[in-house]
Amino acid sequence: MVQLLGEFDCKLDAKGRLMVPSNLKKQLPNVEQEGLVVNRGFEKHLVIYPKKVWEGIVEDLSRLNPYEQKNREFIRYFTRGATELNLDATGRVNLPKSLLESVGISINTELVLACQFDKIEVWSKTAYDALFDQEPENFASLAEEVMGNKNRRDDGK
Repeated sequence: MVQLLGEFDCKLDAKGRLMVPSNLKKQLPNVEQEGLVVNRGFEKHLVIYPKKVWEGIVEDLSRLNPYEQKNREFIRYFTRGATELNLDATGRVNLPKSLLESVGISINTELVLACQFDKIEVWSKTAYDALFDQEPENFASLAEEVMGNKNRRDDGK
């Protein structure tokens, strides 16, 4: 299982290419052969998946009942714009202009690549910083609400 770690500041070049930081590239050992997939995130950001992770997501989506409208809508919106990425010889990927525009990222924008387990979120630095300006007043309460029962031992101890 892929376990990506870190936040990386970077910038798109004039052609919309993103240089994959070397410390991130080390965490993706077969990326040159396997490739990546980029797609819209649920908020105003993009998400880059290692190809094998994306294939698992597609497999999950293919199990949804296509006769249910909400499933068709979800699949349609979730996969809209998904694009394969390949690293060039210098370790850059070309992010599709349509996806960049859909999340408000323009050429020469400062970006943050934020690793989240098996995916990489791509945010404009401005949007990413604003996200954390809205941090919950009591993060400990949020942690308890979300994770409180996750680590309880089954044996009652």
